[in-house]
Amino acid sequence: MNAKRSFLNILIGIGSQLVTIGLGIFIPRLLMLKFGSEANGLMTSTSQMIVYLSLLEAGVGAASLQALYKPVASDDKKEVNEIIAATSRYYKKTGIIYFIAVVVLSLIYPLVVNSNIDKTTMILVVLFTGLGGAFNFYFQGKYRILLTAEGKSYVVNSILTLINILSNGAKIALLMLGYNLIIVQASFFILSLVQIIIFQIYMNRHYKWLDLSVKPNFKSISQKNSALVHQFSSLIFSNTDVLILTVFTNLKVVSVYVMYNMLFSIIDNIINTVSSSITFVLGQSFHDSKEKFLKLYDAYEVYFMAFAFSLFTVTYLLVLPFMKIYTAGIDDINYIDKWLPILFVSIKLLIYPRSAGNNAINIAGHFKKTQYRSILESAINLVFSLIFVKLLGIYGVLLGTLFAVLYRSTDIIIYSNKNIIGRSPLKTVKRWLVYTCVFIIIIFTSEFININPGSYITVFGVAFFLTVMTFLIYFTAGSLMEQKVYHYAKEHLKARLNRSKKKLQNQ
Repeated sequence: MNAKRSFLNILIGIGSQLVTIGLGIFIPRLLMLKFGSEANGLMTSTSQMIVYLSLLEAGVGAASLQALYKPVASDDKKEVNEIIAATSRYYKKTGIIYFIAVVVLSLIYPLVVNSNIDKTTMILVVLFTGLGGAFNFYFQGKYRILLTAEGKSYVVNSILTLINILSNGAKIALLMLGYNLIIVQASFFILSLVQIIIFQIYMNRHYKWLDLSVKPNFKSISQKNSALVHQFSSLIFSNTDVLILTVFTNLKVVSVYVMYNMLFSIIDNIINTVSSSITFVLGQSFHDSKEKFLKLYDAYEVYFMAFAFSLFTVTYLLVLPFMKIYTAGIDDINYIDKWLPILFVSIKLLIYPRSAGNNAINIAGHFKKTQYRSILESAINLVFSLIFVKLLGIYGVLLGTLFAVLYRSTDIIIYSNKNIIGRSPLKTVKRWLVYTCVFIIIIFTSEFININPGSYITVFGVAFFLTVMTFLIYFTAGSLMEQKVYHYAKEHLKARLNRSKKKLQNQ
C-alpha cells in the first residue's frame, strides 16, 4: 500500500508540477509585456509576503504531521480524530488572525514600496492574493495534514493542480483580453474558494469516520511552537530576499531576482514533491522498526541527493540560455547576469544534502531541541542580507542566504547523524563531497561544449537529454560509492515489483 501511494504521489506530484511550470513560466512574461517589470515585481513580492502569513499554521502543521504518523500506521482512528480535532481548533482560531493580517498588510504595503503603480491597485492585489489563503487556512488546513500523513499527497496535488490550471488559465485569458491587475487577481481569489468546496466534498465521501467533535488532544501538538521556529527558518530562506529587495531597492530589481528564483523554485518544487511523496514511509517506519528505518534512510539520502544534484546541474547549464530567450523584447532592466546562477546553485547544493537529516529531525519530533539553531540561522540570514543589500543589491541578499545555509546545513548534518541516526556525520559529508566533485567535473566539461539553445523547443530538448545523462552519472556515482545501499535499494525495489506483479496476477 505504501509503495503504491508513494508511486501515485510521485506520478501525480510531478505531473502537477509540469502543469504548474508551463503556466507559471508563461504568466510572468505576459505580465512584463503588458504592464512592465514593475507589475511582475508587484505580483511576486505580494505573493511572497503573503507566504509569511502561513507561519500562523506552520508550527501546528508540522507538529500535527509528526504526531499523526504513529496512529495512522497503526490505524488508530480514535487517536487520529483527537489529533485532528486539536489541529482544527488551532486552525480556526488563527484563521481569523490570518484574515486580519492580510487586511493590515494590504494597507501598509503601498506605504513602503517604491513604485509607479497606483496605491488602490496595490491594496486590492494584496487583498485578493491573501484572502483566498486565509479562507483555505480556516476551512481545509486540517484535511491536508491528515491526507499527507496517510501518504495521500496525490489527492492534495490533484485538487491543487485542477485549481492551478483553472486559476492560471483565467489569468492568461484576462491578461490577453486587456483586463487590469485587480480583475486578474480577483479571479485567483474566486477559484481559491472553489478549492475549499472540492476538499470538503472529498473528505465527506472518503472520511465519514472523521469526527471533529471528540475531545481534542492538545498534548499531541504541544511542540507546535518549537516546530514553528523551524518553519520560520525555512520561510526566511524562501522569502526574505524578496522582502528586503522590495523595501531597499525597487520592483524592477525584484523582478530580476524573481525571474531567476522562479526557475530554481520550479526545480525545488519537483524535488520536494518527490521527497514529500516518500517521507511518510520514513515517518511510519521510524515508529515500526529502527533497523528498517536506517536502511530506508540511507537509500533515501544517497539517491535523493543524487536526484537533487542532477536536476540543479541541468538548471545551472541552461538558466542563462533560457533567460535570454524568455526576456527578449523586455528592455526596462537587464535580466542577463552570469553571477546569479552561480549564487543560486551554490545555495541549492548546500540545502539538499541536509534534507534527509532535516526529515529525521521532524520525524523524531526534535523540534524543541533544535529550535535555537533555527533562530540563529534566521538571524545570520537577516543580518548579512541587510548589511550587504545596500552594497551589493541582489548579490547581497543571496550572500546572506548562502552564509546562513552553510551554517545550518552543517549543523543539521551533525545533529541528525549523532543524535537520531547514531553515527558519524562524515558519512553524509562524504556523499555530499562526492556529488559536489561530480558537479564540478560536469560544469568544467561543459565549458568545452557549446550549449546555447536558441528556442524554447531546443531548450527543452537539450534539458531532456542533459537530465537523462546527469541522472545516469550521479546515480552511478552514488551506487559505486555506496554499494550496500545500492544492493538494498535494488532488492527492495525488486520485492515491491514482485508483490505488485502477484497482485495483478491474482486479480
